[in-house]
Amino acid sequence: MRKWCVWGVGLLLQWTAIAADGVDDIYPFPTQQQQMTFEHLLTQLRCLVCQNQDLADSNAPLAVDLRNEVYQMVLAEQSSADIIDYLTRRYGDFILFQPPLKLTTYILWFAPFGLLALSVGGLMWFGWRRQAMSDS
Repeated sequence: MRKWCVWGVGLLLQWTAIAADGVDDIYPFPTQQQQMTFEHLLTQLRCLVCQNQDLADSNAPLAVDLRNEVYQMVLAEQSSADIIDYLTRRYGDFILFQPPLKLTTYILWFAPFGLLALSVGGLMWFGWRRQAMSDS
């Protein structure tokens, strides 16, 4: 059994290496810096179809189109900030995994804390109420 597990892990690592080589063949860059910029941007941008995957992991047709668009922009030597600004103007803040803190995104940032505070407050109120009823 152990022999099969080792063999399976080796096969999985080999497939991963082959898949990683394939990405370099699909998107060749003249410099290593452009390659790193491209890979970083793909992990920072959300697939608009899959919603919980970044552009690097998604195979949706829109994600492929966005990857190609980012690739062309990186080759044109646009900065990461320019690329992100362009994509957020076109698709909104939803394309970012970490949307900026502004008036329209306050609910995204603070709603979890508000819900937590309401939940804790409700539990404490019910506890105090129950204790008051048992004391009387």
